[in-house]
Amino acid sequence: MKLGELIEISSGNPYVKLKVYKGHFATAHSHMNYYIDVAANKASSKEAQEIAKVLADNYRLTTEVDTILCLDGSEVIGAYLAQALSKPDYYCINADKNIFVLTPEKINGSQLFFRDNTAPMLDGKKVLILAVSIVTGYTAQSAVEAVRYYNGAPVGICSIFSNLHSCVDIPVCSVFGVNDLAGYESHPALHCPMCKNGEKITALVNSFGVSAL
Repeated sequence: MKLGELIEISSGNPYVKLKVYKGHFATAHSHMNYYIDVAANKASSKEAQEIAKVLADNYRLTTEVDTILCLDGSEVIGAYLAQALSKPDYYCINADKNIFVLTPEKINGSQLFFRDNTAPMLDGKKVLILAVSIVTGYTAQSAVEAVRYYNGAPVGICSIFSNLHSCVDIPVCSVFGVNDLAGYESHPALHCPMCKNGEKITALVNSFGVSAL
């Protein structure tokens, strides 16, 4: 796989870092000049645990959470996030609480679907949406719509990386943002300046990873 030079962005915590490549990358919804490689962040137990602690600090003192809805393969982080949010701490609003960690199914491309035995984990529940990266906000918006359809209440959106500060009027909390990536750009495919300049696509990207062209 030839993606170019690997760049590591540090957060100050040796287990919380962002690995990125610079180039011309295409997703189903946009073209970007960086590929953010979150494979290890999602799969490494130590990295996932430390990321969860950082994200939990945005909610544990202020936000009731019944369910964490995990997008893009973020279940390992979600489990640690539930643990961090329900830590038996006098100041923690969810102390000793049982928090569901839920993964949606996808139908018709991006529509999220829940079975009869999982939908009750959303019905009447306060739901924190967890993604690995938020660029256009399209997937996060679909998650918000699904939660509301199943009679849940979205109380927050969080991710490892986000290009947005809010999505459908819900604040987005992330470990890393565009300020951490010099010159970060994201464009709809039809308006991509790299395509207009004749720059070939480096790789195709989806929630499972990257495939170089």
